[in-house]
Amino acid sequence: MAVFFTVALLAMAYPLMAFDIGQSTRCVAIPNQMRVCKDVGYSEMRLPNFLGHSNLEGEVVPRSEDWKPLLQTGCHPQAQAFLCSLIAPVCLDTFIQPCRSLCMAVRNSCAPVLACQGHPWPEALDCDRFPTEEDMCLSPHAKFSHFAKDLPKPACQNCPSVEEGPAMKTVLDSFCQHDFAVIAKIHRRRLPMGEPEFEVEGRVEFIRQGPLLPYDTQHLLQQWLLINLRCAHFLVRPGRSQLYVLTGSVKPDGTLALTRLFPWHKKDANIAVATRKWKHHRC
Repeated sequence: MAVFFTVALLAMAYPLMAFDIGQSTRCVAIPNQMRVCKDVGYSEMRLPNFLGHSNLEGEVVPRSEDWKPLLQTGCHPQAQAFLCSLIAPVCLDTFIQPCRSLCMAVRNSCAPVLACQGHPWPEALDCDRFPTEEDMCLSPHAKFSHFAKDLPKPACQNCPSVEEGPAMKTVLDSFCQHDFAVIAKIHRRRLPMGEPEFEVEGRVEFIRQGPLLPYDTQHLLQQWLLINLRCAHFLVRPGRSQLYVLTGSVKPDGTLALTRLFPWHKKDANIAVATRKWKHHRC
């Protein structure tokens, strides 16, 4: 995970239009080990694909898995459909490419995630190379055009401060100064093996709920960790879990920003006292 998407991005450095639609292709079953596209809605794909890969086991499967971390961030609801239409194009009588509008929708949401890891949007995915809606292509679903519009969403940000052993007043002041404060346990897998490296374990407990929604907050925080990997790596060691009090705000554009984080160790009585006093505290 330290070299995020590097292999995938290098593999996509070659021009997409090097693929010749007039060349001979064959249909093959999407293999079980190609988990990124296994539940995409069809069972057979064309080879070579739109990236020019013709070796299923040697190219297509391993390079498809390079994109799993991006998809796990949930950067766009149709990111999987877009990527799989290129790496595992559906086997029909005609070639179905993604529409330019779909590419732009996914790019606008997912390019900032790549940028957060220090990578540009791949040249091979230049949206100008894809057909417009006047042609036969895979277009955005209307039901996703306003996807989660009113829900807080994670975004790339500067790393929040992590404060060990805070004074009780420091913790209470942070509760007052921010929109929300929650208690969450962060776990980091030692060997992710295709699973997300970070996850929020168990239930998220609200101290100050603010604009957060109970059913969405655990998923929201986990997405934040996967987008802001460079920050998450400082929060917990591999194979360990750590309890945190997380405080932050939701910006006017709806993006969530974590600001001050307090690791909660057993010896931290001040945090325990602050969370009890908060119920009767006036800012």
